[in-house]
Amino acid sequence: MKNLKSIAIALFVAATTLTATAQDKKINTSKSSIAWVGKKVTGQHSGTVNFKDGALTYKSNKLTGGTFTIDMTSIAVTDLKAGEGKEKLEGHLKAEDFFGTDKFATSKLVFTSVKLKATNVYTVTADLTIKGITKPVTFDLTVAKNTAKTTFNIDRTKYDIKYGSKSFFEGIGDKAIYDDFEVTVNLQF
Repeated sequence: MKNLKSIAIALFVAATTLTATAQDKKINTSKSSIAWVGKKVTGQHSGTVNFKDGALTYKSNKLTGGTFTIDMTSIAVTDLKAGEGKEKLEGHLKAEDFFGTDKFATSKLVFTSVKLKATNVYTVTADLTIKGITKPVTFDLTVAKNTAKTTFNIDRTKYDIKYGSKSFFEGIGDKAIYDDFEVTVNLQF
């Protein structure tokens, strides 16, 4: 009887420890996506960029953290076709005056604060590193069993991406590119 009681206590302690321990849910990088939209005075362009890796961290079934690496060399334009300027724009986005992917092949997003906003919706503050520059971003993340999604804006000028910005260049008129670009992230686990 004494041994049975000891085993029961040990199982309870082990089960309690397991539920209190943080657990990572790694993303499926081939099914997860990042779509972007950049706007300019005369229109907009859209495209994608791929994840290299990433995971959300849970503790007691609540989101507590996350870390993601983005493969900036994978940036692609989806609103243009080959021969319509697709290759030229992709090359320019990878060049030094945009994302400088030769030197900065990856970007990083690391959650620093996670607060429950509503059922399955968290307000996340994270450190976003682009071109070696780290700045905070805040967004709402909606999670489900095997998915998570968000949409938010990034001010590219905070990461030394000033090309075509009215904030830095006067008189560029209709060649201006807006400072903010929008990202829509869909995670699958």
